[in-house]
Amino acid sequence: MPFGYNGNILRIDLNKESMEIEQPDDVFYRTYWGGRGFGLYYMLKEMKPKTDPFSEDNLLIFSTSVILGNLAPAIPRYTVCAKSPLTGAEGESEAGGYWGPELKKAGFDAIVVRGIAKKPCYLWINDGQVEFKDASHLWGKETHQVDQRIREELGEQNIRICQIGLGGENQVLFANIVNELTHFNGRNGLGAVMGSKKLKAIAVKGTQPVSLYNKEKIKEIAKEIAQRVPKNPLSSGLREYGTPATVRSFYESGSLPSLNWTTGYFKKGENLTVETYNKTILKKRDSCYACPIRCKRVVEVNEEKVKVDPVYGGPEYETVVALGSICGIDDLKYVAKANELCNKWGIDTISAGMTIAFAMQCYEEGILTREDTDGIDLRFGNREAVLELIEKIAKKEGFGKLLAQGSRIASRKIGKGSEKFLREVKGQEVAMHDPRVKASLALQFAFSDYGADHMKAPHDTLFAHKDSPGLKEMSGLGILRPLDPTDLSYRKVALFKILDIYWTLFDILGICYFGYVPRSVGTMNELLAIIRATTGWKTTWYELMKLGERTINMARMYNIREGFTAQHDTVPEIFFTDFTEGPLKGAGALDRKDFEEAKRLRYELMGWNSQGEPSRGKLIELDLDWLIKEIKR
Repeated sequence: MPFGYNGNILRIDLNKESMEIEQPDDVFYRTYWGGRGFGLYYMLKEMKPKTDPFSEDNLLIFSTSVILGNLAPAIPRYTVCAKSPLTGAEGESEAGGYWGPELKKAGFDAIVVRGIAKKPCYLWINDGQVEFKDASHLWGKETHQVDQRIREELGEQNIRICQIGLGGENQVLFANIVNELTHFNGRNGLGAVMGSKKLKAIAVKGTQPVSLYNKEKIKEIAKEIAQRVPKNPLSSGLREYGTPATVRSFYESGSLPSLNWTTGYFKKGENLTVETYNKTILKKRDSCYACPIRCKRVVEVNEEKVKVDPVYGGPEYETVVALGSICGIDDLKYVAKANELCNKWGIDTISAGMTIAFAMQCYEEGILTREDTDGIDLRFGNREAVLELIEKIAKKEGFGKLLAQGSRIASRKIGKGSEKFLREVKGQEVAMHDPRVKASLALQFAFSDYGADHMKAPHDTLFAHKDSPGLKEMSGLGILRPLDPTDLSYRKVALFKILDIYWTLFDILGICYFGYVPRSVGTMNELLAIIRATTGWKTTWYELMKLGERTINMARMYNIREGFTAQHDTVPEIFFTDFTEGPLKGAGALDRKDFEEAKRLRYELMGWNSQGEPSRGKLIELDLDWLIKEIKR
């Protein structure tokens, strides 16, 4: 009898409206463990190179892990994988909330979806039973309306629903997937893939608890961690302030991304700080499955001109900046409204804000005119313009149809030198952290297989001093020396390799970064004990780190197969220039030679050749010998 997992993979064929259950052996589970491990396995095994992201052959994979649903704190996340329509690369996104654990309790470890339905449908999974339901009447509806109607139709309130919005239906290239209205598989356009398959939602109910090897041990650790949450400054800070707490430090240091990254000095940044947030729009704090930290924000606005429904949660740090200072907006009420609209229509807030900001700079520079923008005065700071464009993007109306393709494709169609204003990697817009003050972000942006990502590894500030959380808690992985956040030496690249593998492991297992070291209260020893007590496997950190490295190489091989090369491992030109104003004026630029050397060293440390291709020996070491044929291809 397996512990921690069901041994069942649900396979859905939308063309035939049929299902079957695959039961892989224990070796499969011990090799790939879940999350992106499962997703990449099926993508590499069953998808042909250069598959069209919107074709019936693109697999859409929802994957839990062998430890998800065990009642330990901060392990709520599941992964969705597919070929990304935004980047053309491996597409991947994790989401918290409650849907993943519910799927495990319903009897399945993953869902592999292929094909395209003849008409809009949704899946109803109830304790191992699967039904195809007509969703024609739900097509075009807001996410909250869909959530309510599915619950009414099924006569079940205690179910969990993941779904797409209008953005996914219309195949906006940065559409997302949402569960419980506030937890997102954002980025990469996976909602657009789901929309192309005419799959509106997956409703799940499970009543069977996950089998655990040592339930009492898990309960004991969970209790100990919960008791420390209010006392630990990292976890208590997340509970009190959430991720928007980051705004103040960036604003005061002059590194708050603003006006499409033309400056880090946002004069009205005080209006976006967490202190202003908590005073003006915060309604309550929310959480994910079995998590005592409660870092999620819920906001509400009731004014004559602006109303924000708390059912859609509230903006995190990334959204505050992407729909705030990046667009020149300094009013949190309008940021909250923009966030609500993105959530209502199912589009990614980072890419939405960045694409709008790109268009704003084009407008300010005279490349776009009102004739191009449907008469919208697209200057930085125009709050109403941002709200109007979000709806146009979701509906693919007028100028919004162009922006719905993301900034890279929009720039190619606009031309006129607009590429100077792009801030993307592999086609995905960068997140709201500046590599000029945290150098490893350059490595994260460049080497993320699914496009620029800010959560590929812990950030530099957690390893800056001898008393930093990373050094105090992670010496067991050989992390012993503090490094300046702006350092991009060989030591930083070596540190990045360790941290990249470590947080990749978190993605595979469904662990939230905000629950365990170096970002929060749970220790590495506790996490290892939780994994062992869930599965009964006598695993070690050596095995787990090899697991993380395995999927990094799988993703690399997938992208190589899709035509990606070393030249795609780069960062936007803006980061090789100094800050132009504020406290950091005249400083900060990344050194291009240092970056190129870091890139070469990254390849060496990973066992890749000068073009970033894994060696035969590396694949054999990681039990990926079945991918050697891809090298020959």
